[in-house]
Amino acid sequence: MFLNAARRILQQGQKATRGTGRMASFHLLAKEDMLANFLDSASRGDLTQISTLLSHSPSLINQAGHSGWTALMHAARNGHLSVVEALLSHGCDKFLVNGSSQTAYDIARFWGHRHVSNLLARTDDNCQRVLPTSDLIEQENYFSRETLDRLSAKRTDAAWLEDKRCDPNSVYLLFSNVRPMVSGGQEDDGTQAQTKLRRFRYEAVKDLIQNPATVLVFLGVEKRKKPSPSSSSSSSQTTWDPPAWFAINSDEEPADLLKRCKEKNCFFPKIPNRDLLKLSEEDAGIVAQACSLLAWHSRYAFCPTCGSGTKAEEAGYKRSCLNATCRSQKGIHNTRYPRVDPVVIMLVIHPDGNQCLLGRKKVFPAGMFSCLSGFIEPGETIEEAVRREVEEESGVKVGPVQYISCQPWPMPSNLMIGCLAVAMSTEIQVDGNEIEDARWFPRQQLIDVALRRAGPAFSIPPTQTIAHQLIRHWIGMTSNL
Repeated sequence: MFLNAARRILQQGQKATRGTGRMASFHLLAKEDMLANFLDSASRGDLTQISTLLSHSPSLINQAGHSGWTALMHAARNGHLSVVEALLSHGCDKFLVNGSSQTAYDIARFWGHRHVSNLLARTDDNCQRVLPTSDLIEQENYFSRETLDRLSAKRTDAAWLEDKRCDPNSVYLLFSNVRPMVSGGQEDDGTQAQTKLRRFRYEAVKDLIQNPATVLVFLGVEKRKKPSPSSSSSSSQTTWDPPAWFAINSDEEPADLLKRCKEKNCFFPKIPNRDLLKLSEEDAGIVAQACSLLAWHSRYAFCPTCGSGTKAEEAGYKRSCLNATCRSQKGIHNTRYPRVDPVVIMLVIHPDGNQCLLGRKKVFPAGMFSCLSGFIEPGETIEEAVRREVEEESGVKVGPVQYISCQPWPMPSNLMIGCLAVAMSTEIQVDGNEIEDARWFPRQQLIDVALRRAGPAFSIPPTQTIAHQLIRHWIGMTSNL
């Protein structure tokens, strides 16, 4: 009797389970039918049916059917502008990609629905799914460290500058053809010595300063704290004066200038793009200021307005025309002051959030890929410059743009403005002029390259470049690096 009772209980449980399973299957089929109806309505352009379905089930908005196609993609495929507008107003994610890695924008553009692609190309959203944060921590890039207080108010104080020029504690950096004298290379034991700026005192360069052909610029004074009173018994009666720093660009023969250096292995860098990346962060920051200023002086010996000669003023931060009737003498003219050329450099993120776009120029070392970049044109914003340059060089359409950090690049005087940008299309068509190749690289592949794991198939720029830091920033947004 016990066995019969147990058998009856078991049979009842099986019936209940089958009933629950049938109910779950019914709900699943209902959801599938609703999604199919929703996608079909988008294809046909039935805006009323779409609104009705969304009012009952808002979660349909970004659900995908066969091959990863969403309602927005179906509407874009068939050119239904009103449906696309309605879906976007309900918060539809236009950066989703289908099984062929196409966005709705890609699809609309391919099928020639320009009115739809123009709508999808608008950048009035921030795409927080791909650019997850706007709370950025200020980042210090190479060439960016400020170890000197520029003291711009002192540049017109002739007496103070003269006193500092003759001060035995002042520091002078010596340049030839806008290249700083450094020391480094291999030691006698074969080890690699760190590249360092060579510093001189006034007596060692006095004759160069007195040469009219020498260009002299004031860089600033050291940002060191005043010694504490307890450090010296007489400190209360003395005033600590931080050393001033100057840069000299001489037309004397480089070999003769090198004789002034008492250290071993002194030289002027032959390839600044490579050799200046070997300096310490402190030296690199000083070089960025000095090289940019001296390069400007070398290019503006003559007035861009009238062609007359110019002379340096304000401690090297201004050049004035020697022609008293030149119109540059009246008002403020940017030709009289050091110029900085703004450049956008951007890491373009795939709409799926897990790939980024890198390109390579013909002049790059073999196998190296980097971020795309380009000069900002007159009257152009940073965001529009990013979008224009990416499309010109790779054919990829860009939407939201987010500023990350910047880097002075003293070759000769650029400011690299680093951004992340979200792609709205994925097909690549390189221009063949500036860029010879461009590809989408998966996040994991870049992690392997950044961490120098075994056997990378390509390389990225060195850590001192903002291109490298943009890549690290992106892969670090969701990775533990």
